[in-house]
Amino acid sequence: MNKLTLAFSPCPNDTFIFDAMVHQKIDTEGLEFDYSMTDVEELNKMAFAKSIDVTKISFHAFVYLTKDYILLESGSALGNNVGPVLIAKKNYSPEALQDIKIAIPGEYTTANLLLKILFPTLQNKTSMLFSDIEDAVLSEKVDAGLIIHENRFTYKARGLHKIVDLGELWMEKTGVPIPLGGIIASKDLSPDTIKKLNRVLRRSILFAMKNPESGMDFIKRHSNEMDAEIIKKHIELYVNNYTVELGEEGHKAIERLITLTKE
Repeated sequence: MNKLTLAFSPCPNDTFIFDAMVHQKIDTEGLEFDYSMTDVEELNKMAFAKSIDVTKISFHAFVYLTKDYILLESGSALGNNVGPVLIAKKNYSPEALQDIKIAIPGEYTTANLLLKILFPTLQNKTSMLFSDIEDAVLSEKVDAGLIIHENRFTYKARGLHKIVDLGELWMEKTGVPIPLGGIIASKDLSPDTIKKLNRVLRRSILFAMKNPESGMDFIKRHSNEMDAEIIKKHIELYVNNYTVELGEEGHKAIERLITLTKE
């Protein structure tokens, strides 16, 4: 069988769940992967271009991709009362956001979608690479920044303040976890291959949970943050039961997000 093209971000929860399958530490049922890593917004663009077989995706982008891709049952990142964090050098109140410039990690990121849902009147936003947002706030290129991935564990040490955690607001509004990102497969793949992918990815996640140190060198090599404790905290936050299997509650949360997107 030809190798499947696979793409995911270098953030710890992604490298954690994919390590075993891309390095053949588990039974991949004959599947092989030609994998690459890039920023989440670039992953979204690759999916829009239909240039990848299997990829991590922002659930915001997935809303527009259901014709060409199917969501796998395993591999999703859902936050329980935690999500993208809006930070600044000053202690802005949420009411003051209307008048400030905000950096976002990409138009089709779920972070930006949540900002639109929870603060629908904000207009002064600029997209940039997620790892550049903290520095942009510190250098005052922007007034505030919407951070994702490991940055939620580093901004305080750099003297920045939390304006609001969108995860907390989302939970208050909906009562369900935040669907941040998932793994999708091209509908051009055979049904048998997609079933295999679901099984193999689930197996990879369970292997990583049982052997958390097995992929640590791989995870550290690609992480934006090298501190081992921060990496572990990040994984613990976003790799959970929903990652193993979305289940009824996970699908309910995704449906809620899609409904609000279309309102």
